[in-house]
Amino acid sequence: MAGRSEHIKCIFHLFYTAALWATFIQNSSGIPWTQEKLKHSAITLTQNEIEAALNHTDLEQMWQRDLRPLLVIRYPGSAGSQAVQEHIKTTLVSLGAGWEVTEDSFMSQTPYGPLPFTNLIATLDPSAKRRLVLACHYDSKYYPPQWHGREFQGATDSAVPCAMMLELARALDEELKAQKSSNSLYGSRHLAKKMESTPHPAGATDTNQLHGIDLFVLLDLIGAPSPRFGSQFPNTVHWLTRLQNIEKRLHSMNLLVDHLNSVEYFWPDRPIGRVADDHVPFLDRGVHVLHIIPSPFPSVWHTFDDNEQNLDRSTIQNLSKILQVFVLEYLNARPAIPSNPQNAP
Repeated sequence: MAGRSEHIKCIFHLFYTAALWATFIQNSSGIPWTQEKLKHSAITLTQNEIEAALNHTDLEQMWQRDLRPLLVIRYPGSAGSQAVQEHIKTTLVSLGAGWEVTEDSFMSQTPYGPLPFTNLIATLDPSAKRRLVLACHYDSKYYPPQWHGREFQGATDSAVPCAMMLELARALDEELKAQKSSNSLYGSRHLAKKMESTPHPAGATDTNQLHGIDLFVLLDLIGAPSPRFGSQFPNTVHWLTRLQNIEKRLHSMNLLVDHLNSVEYFWPDRPIGRVADDHVPFLDRGVHVLHIIPSPFPSVWHTFDDNEQNLDRSTIQNLSKILQVFVLEYLNARPAIPSNPQNAP
C-alpha cells in the first residue's frame, strides 16, 4: 500500500433507496487494484487538524438548510420526493468541489402498484478506481391515503442521515476540492445490478463498478437519543473500531455535546446480527459493508412520532463530527490549519 502520498479522488452518489458518497482512491502498490482495499490504512489527524476540520460544520445551519426541507411526505413518485431530489441536486452542484450529478430513473412494481424511483448519483471524479461509499435513502415510507391525517416525516428514517451527508459534503468541500486536484430495496437492488454490469474502469472486461467499492457505509435510523451501533460483519469490524476510537478522541478533547462517557455510540465488540437494509444487494455481490444502524431501533421507528420534535440535537451533532473525522482519515486528507488556530472562527 502506498503511504501518505497516495493519490486520492472522490465521488458522491445519492440514490433511492440509498444515498452514496464514494471516495475514489488511486495508488500504485504492486497488487491488483481490486485487492488494495484489503490493505488500506487510515491516517490519524492531530488535535489541531480535528479542530480545524470541525470548524467548518454548523449543526444549526444544517438543520435549517438541509434537514427541514427533507421533513416532508416524500414517498416515491410524490411531489415531496421530487422536491427533495431537487434540493439534493442543487446543494451538491452549488459546492466548489465540482460534483457531477446524474440520475438513474426506473419503474418498479410495489404492493401499491408500479411506482417511479430515482437514484441520484453525484460524482466528483469517476476516473479513479476505488471508492469509499456513504449511503442513506431519501424517500420515506409510504402510508395509504386513509392514514394521512398525520404527516409521516421519517426524520430518523432517513431525513437526518441525508442531511448529515449534505452537511458533510459542505464541511469537507475545501478538502475534497484539494484532493481532486491532487427497507424497501427497490433502488439499491436496481443500482447494485446496474453497477455489476457496468465495466470499471471504462473499457475494462473483467472488473465492474462494484469491484471499485472499498467500503459501503450505510447510515440509517439516526437522530434519536442514545443510539448504540454494534457489529454485523467481521470483515469490517475494524472500521467500527476506528469510529469508536474517533469517538473517544473527540470526547477527550471536549468536542462532543452531552457525551458523558468516552464511549456512548460505537460498540464493535457487540454483535447485533444482520439487519435487512439497502446494503443487502451490495453485500450479496461481495461488497464490504459497514452498517451504521442503532440496535435496538428508535422507539419512533415507522410511526408518525418519527418527527423533528423527537430528534436529539446533541446526538446528531456528535455523530456528524465523528463521521467527518472518519471520512478525512480514511481519505488520508489532512485539513489546513489556520496560521493562528486560537483565533480561528
